[in-house]
This record gives sequence, structure tokens and C-alpha cells, in this order.
Amino acid sequence: MRIGDAAAAAGTTPRALRFYEQRGLLPPPARTSSGQRRYDPADVARVRTIRRLLSLGLTIEDVRGCADRLHLLDGDELPPYDGPACAQSTGGTARRRLAALDTEITRLLALRNRLAAEIGVPPRDTDPGAAHPAPPEPHRPSRTVRAAPSEPHRPSRTVRAAPSEPHRPRKVTR
Repeated sequence: MRIGDAAAAAGTTPRALRFYEQRGLLPPPARTSSGQRRYDPADVARVRTIRRLLSLGLTIEDVRGCADRLHLLDGDELPPYDGPACAQSTGGTARRRLAALDTEITRLLALRNRLAAEIGVPPRDTDPGAAHPAPPEPHRPSRTVRAAPSEPHRPSRTVRAAPSEPHRPRKVTR
């Protein structure tokens, strides 16, 4: 199939397929006599796997490190990272990425708690493994009550921007 069809089947764009090829995640595809890229269903499955790994937080470099073993991860369901798959065979790429994500979560929760203290919202646990409940909804009155205005309502004045050129009257011809 052509690049546009393969991209659509994989849920991405032709530009992404070319990017994955340039970065070494996708092997160079077969080409037609006119030089157009041709993809087969295995290529589409590989692109889906690449997208899935990237959506899990792995970087392009992480995925490139296991590019020759992506066929072990074909399909929407990924095997556990403890299994004989990409992460284990590359020295724990996924485990290192998970540790980096935990560090970032801890940093972001500390930032969140500082902001929460400023506005009077309860802090959350800073343990990245802890479950985080949804923040409480702000109190909203059941109906809006407006106070009587102290002054009568006056329409606001409309201010217009100055024209870029001075106004010149049109010449009228008869």
C-alpha cells in the first residue's frame, strides 16, 4: 500500500512514517519503479507498535534501542516488560523510563502542593505510586443573586482604534 494508505491504517500521517524511517525506527520500505514507498501490513503493525511505545512515554531514542525487536510487540496488547521483549533485552529501557517518570511526577506533585497551599486547597500525597483522588469541585450556588446596583446602569462607551491612514473625503463626480 502507498504511504497515505499505510499512514491512515496505522492512525498517523505520511510525515510521521518518513520521520520514523529517518530516525531508524522503521526500515526503508520497498519502492515502486517510480520511487514511491510501498508498505505491507507488517510495516503498519510496526508503526502502531512504535506509536504505542511513544504514547507510553518512551522516547525516540528508547524505541530506537529496541527497533530490531519491535516485532515481538506487534498488536495493540503489549507483553509485560518483564517478559522477553524490547525492554528486557535493552537493559531495562522501560524500567529506566519509568523511574524518570516517577521522578517527574514527584517534582510536579511538589509544585502542585506549593500552588495548592497558596490558594488554600488541600495538598496531595507526593508518593508517585499512591492513588490520587479527583480534586474537589468548587462550590457553586444553586442560583445567582445579584445585589441592586448602587448607580443606574450607563451604557459603556465604544472605543474604536484609530485608522491607519487619515480619513480623506471621497471625490464625488457627476
